[in-house]
Amino acid sequence: MKNPIGNLNKIFDSRIRLGIMSSLMVNEEVSFNQLKEIIAVTDGNLASHLKTLEDNGFIKVQKGFIGRKTNTTYAVTKAGEQAFKQHLDALGEMIRLMK
Repeated sequence: MKNPIGNLNKIFDSRIRLGIMSSLMVNEEVSFNQLKEIIAVTDGNLASHLKTLEDNGFIKVQKGFIGRKTNTTYAVTKAGEQAFKQHLDALGEMIRLMK
């Protein structure tokens, strides 16, 4: 049997990126401020992790306005959904093999 550790994605090693992806997998889209509140991180920290996920094609960004205030929302891409599911499957398989 192949070792599932090879199917883990290094991008999702960070607890912050894991939290971002988990939030986006269960919501159609989430705003920057909602993510900041859910994950409890600073603006700069969240922004850098979002950029990593965006640069890897795992999330898409939509910028708009609510009244005069800017509103940035994030959603998972098909590639991001597939990569994250593969990562979770590998984690699950590792746990099953430990039993």
